[in-house]
Amino acid sequence: MKIVHAWLSELAEVPADVETVAREISLRGFEVAGVEHGVIDFEITANRPDCLSHQGIAREAAVIWGHGAGAVREPPRAAGSHADGVQVTIDDADLCPRYCAQVFDVTVGPSPAWLADRLEAAGVRSINNVVDVTNYVMLEMGQPMHAFDLERLAGGRLIIRRARAGERLTTLDGVDRVLDPEMLVIADAERPVAIGGVMGGQDSEIGAGTKRMVLESAYFHPASVRRTSKRLNLKTEASTRFERGGDIAAPPSGLVRARELFEKLGAAEARSPIVDVYPVPPQPVVIGLRAARIERVLGMAVPPEEVPRILTPLGFQVTTRSADGWDVTVPSFRVDVLREVDLIEEVGRHYGFDRLPATFPVLDAPQPAPDARTERDRKMRTVLTAAGLSESMTFAFIERHAAAPFCPEGVEPIAIANPLSETFAVLRPSLLPGLVDSCAHNRRRGRKDVRLFEAGSRFTADGEGRAVGLAWSGAGNPAHWSLQPRAVDFFDIKGAVEVLCHALEIGEVEFVPASSPFLAPGRGATVQSGGVTLGTLGQLRPAIAEARGFPTGEEVYVAELDVDALAARASGAELRAMSLPKFPSIVRDLSILVGDALPAAAVRGTIRSAAPSVLQSIVEFDRYQGKGIPDGRVSLSLRLTFRSAERTLTDDEVEGAMAAIVAVLERQHGAQRR
Repeated sequence: MKIVHAWLSELAEVPADVETVAREISLRGFEVAGVEHGVIDFEITANRPDCLSHQGIAREAAVIWGHGAGAVREPPRAAGSHADGVQVTIDDADLCPRYCAQVFDVTVGPSPAWLADRLEAAGVRSINNVVDVTNYVMLEMGQPMHAFDLERLAGGRLIIRRARAGERLTTLDGVDRVLDPEMLVIADAERPVAIGGVMGGQDSEIGAGTKRMVLESAYFHPASVRRTSKRLNLKTEASTRFERGGDIAAPPSGLVRARELFEKLGAAEARSPIVDVYPVPPQPVVIGLRAARIERVLGMAVPPEEVPRILTPLGFQVTTRSADGWDVTVPSFRVDVLREVDLIEEVGRHYGFDRLPATFPVLDAPQPAPDARTERDRKMRTVLTAAGLSESMTFAFIERHAAAPFCPEGVEPIAIANPLSETFAVLRPSLLPGLVDSCAHNRRRGRKDVRLFEAGSRFTADGEGRAVGLAWSGAGNPAHWSLQPRAVDFFDIKGAVEVLCHALEIGEVEFVPASSPFLAPGRGATVQSGGVTLGTLGQLRPAIAEARGFPTGEEVYVAELDVDALAARASGAELRAMSLPKFPSIVRDLSILVGDALPAAAVRGTIRSAAPSVLQSIVEFDRYQGKGIPDGRVSLSLRLTFRSAERTLTDDEVEGAMAAIVAVLERQHGAQRR
């Protein structure tokens, strides 16, 4: 809302320095968007429609600078000089509780410079003296108004009713609009001539030849105006004020103020009394305000004399009820004040929130233990960030064709009932579509090497679940002079998953070859622990990668783990320090020929099942296929470390263990020792 300093000065006594005015009013809760050439642009929150006017801001200024008398202009009701008026009928009092109108003889022409300049400063274009006066009253008092050419109103009537199905109206912006019965219209005896609270019609607008007009000043139900404005995609200065909540007492005052301006300009003369159709006037709202409650809510005592000093210039009527309380009558323009705490906010705003004492809250009960899920998520983020991945946050709403490959066969993603667009049509069944798109987004902008993770919710027909997803494209190792560059592969993403499982204290983890609709054939696996499936990992299908924007041939690796399954398998054991080994270890290398399709994890599992408890570790250090190795076979070299915590092992004991291990490998996997 643009407030012209000179205009504001006519309504309240304010300092001459515009910057001071802007600063002091902003401290009362009105953000300043800018100050330029004597105009202050305030950001008015949706709950304060009364401040979408100079008069509303003047009330705030009256409290700050202590001049309340001139802040509120309440023009007296006055009658016109003739009895020939316009007939007004309200058919729907729910949507239009009050409608006022007055007939004027008018001479349409340009506005004087002072009026046009003031409107221009407030951001409104000057049109002619009649329209400019209605805009002036709206900017000054917050009361929108509209003028009809009386000669263009069939039957000289104004009927406030709902539109009939299929009715049409060409509005002032030249657009032919189709109306429906949910919309309120102002009609004459034959057709609609305006959309209530939004915009007038072209057929009844004021023109250069207009001699007699009807000036409308009304109150329209906020929800009705908001609904109509949204349905027609038509936003106006009037609808902005009405849909937030107007002042039901303002319509006649607006007409009186407009008449004053018309007479000042010599533009129009009233030819009828004000017609005021007001079927059911509401009862005023009276709220009890307690001094003790003010102190409890604000955390400080406010001197009793400050309460009426603050509330009265704001338009409230304050009556002392007792030594520690007041009865406060709420003005009709303060639609946001409904409870005692709303009044306390008004007192606090102007008494000064800067006066609030700094104190620690009293803790009457012990604080609950931290949520284990929060600590788990924090640990996941820490570990994956340390592993070189960056956290991503993607939308839970995604495109249908992006979600489809990540759904089980024959299962559709969960559709949004009222999507904003096709881009947000369904709930994500997996975190991977968003992560893959984020990698592709970076790839298209020159960042080839991307490692991302996200912890969040995914959605299926069974409900919402938590997961952690990883996506990796580009290089598998950082660029460095001592390293040969290589592309990311399966074992990079597998290593990241292993690090995460180890940090979450998951027991023995296995990677079992598996197929998936979104993983490349032969390059996918499930992550398991104790027979429980924790998730899936592998290379993204090339067709999916290309469809999401990756160059042909570029490999993308992904993984997704079920967070609830991870939590169920976490041991939860406390970390314990162990002393350094007292006895030496014995290391033996073992090279065997096995089938090239046999997973290394199966070999390790067989070795552990056959080895004694003194086997400390198994490490694969070489894998060879080629000259000297039969087709379909692979040479696998492993380093086995043995150590006892109680004594020094002998070579005979270790050789016996090695013989037992080789025998089991030969029997179960057809292995041959090299």
